[in-house]
Amino acid sequence: MPDFLAFLLRLLASPFRSNLDLEIEVLALRQQLAVYQRSIPRPRLRLRDRLFWCWLSRLWSRWKDAIVIVKPSTVIAWRRRKFRELWAKLSARRGPGRPPVPKEIRDLIRQMSSANVCWGSPRIRSELKMLGIVVAKSTVERYMIKRPKPASPTWRAFLANHVNCLASIDFFTVPTVRNRVLYVLVVLAHLRRRIVHFAITEHPTAAWTARQATEAFPWDTAPRYMIRDRDSIYGDIFRGRVKSMGIKEVLIAPRSPWQSPFVERLVGSVRRDCLDHVVVLGERHLRHVLTSYFAYYHEARCHMALDGDAPEHREVQPPEMGKVIEIPEVNGLHHRYVRRAA
Repeated sequence: MPDFLAFLLRLLASPFRSNLDLEIEVLALRQQLAVYQRSIPRPRLRLRDRLFWCWLSRLWSRWKDAIVIVKPSTVIAWRRRKFRELWAKLSARRGPGRPPVPKEIRDLIRQMSSANVCWGSPRIRSELKMLGIVVAKSTVERYMIKRPKPASPTWRAFLANHVNCLASIDFFTVPTVRNRVLYVLVVLAHLRRRIVHFAITEHPTAAWTARQATEAFPWDTAPRYMIRDRDSIYGDIFRGRVKSMGIKEVLIAPRSPWQSPFVERLVGSVRRDCLDHVVVLGERHLRHVLTSYFAYYHEARCHMALDGDAPEHREVQPPEMGKVIEIPEVNGLHHRYVRRAA
């Protein structure tokens, strides 16, 4: 440190000295430095020596011409290392991140994912929300059981401008174990995604379809509009019956099922969540299976379009209500999770 102070004093006094004295002094210092380099193979520099040259390299453009004891690249390496150490200290000052997920919640996510093969992360997150457990979708994806393919693909778009005056109607087919084909008619109200009516037959006709429309909307419960496709089953009898009920039909374009996404999504959910896992024996068996699934669909199944709620509103159960229990639905194909006091 005294050597450094002496050097600074000489540096401050240099403007008052002649050029000849300065050149002679520089020559003497260089000669002594050459002697030291011959006697000491590698000089030992302290931290203050390195800081001095790092500071001088930032202020003086000709510092490379004056340095002799080390290479200029060495000084640049010192400066870069100090810069990295500074940013490492600044980065370490950040506050704590997300709180850890409790083990019981992680186990519950794995249990739901294992017991319900058709559920994806949005469905599990909504089910946890109903149990008073709020976690992010990324957290559910981290702890759920990974499968080769997603169990429940989602639709890309929904019609957002449909309200309670709109309903949809559609047919879908179900083969039986005896190679018979059963036709299922479903009527869906867009408000709260309620299944208003369903019926099963082996030989659908226009008269039968018209009668189902009357049974779906008795008295003054008919919607203002009804969306349907251009199937020939909706004949003159059906059109006359619907018109007499005060319902205006809205026909989608040919081969454009995406124009009626709500009922198409319902049919897809019925197949993925139920019928793809059941061998249908006959009409009576199919009616029993669909009745059980539609009861689960209305009372327990969480819907992304309803912000994670069910068509029949489910109350959020906070952790104070008790332990989480598992209730099998649809003969164990799905499960409902509720809290019960011990």
